[in-house]
Amino acid sequence: MTQHTWILVAHRAGARIFAQTAPHQTLTLVESIDHPEGRLRNHDLNADAGGRSFDSHGSHRHALETEHSATDHLAEAFAKSLVAKLRTGREGKACDRIILVADPRMLGKLRDEMDAFTAAAADRSLDKDLGNLPDNEVTQYLVNAFKL
Repeated sequence: MTQHTWILVAHRAGARIFAQTAPHQTLTLVESIDHPEGRLRNHDLNADAGGRSFDSHGSHRHALETEHSATDHLAEAFAKSLVAKLRTGREGKACDRIILVADPRMLGKLRDEMDAFTAAAADRSLDKDLGNLPDNEVTQYLVNAFKL
């Protein structure tokens, strides 16, 4: 039985999905997903920032913070959309196996969004940000790192 593998290489500002249809075959780019909002910083997104407050004792000021930053919220929404693509690929039999490659924070967000079946298909991962590398360098890195 041929095992179709999808490798998701994700970072806050985008992602790429590569496919391999059999062991030791060339990786091909399935989709490149741009997420320009991921390049924004909290101060760019927080027009309605929490403001500042004085301590109840003394004259020290501190920032009022929300539970999640705006950039975290955007990263979670992006992770959710990426996991939806992986789930659709798995359910449509485009892939049987998934490999995740992302920086540790994004990797955690991806795992948090996965249903049990997609998580079971995602049997390997690497906490590395390869987002700024060109496709040919990413594929070479993946082949070496995972012995594909």
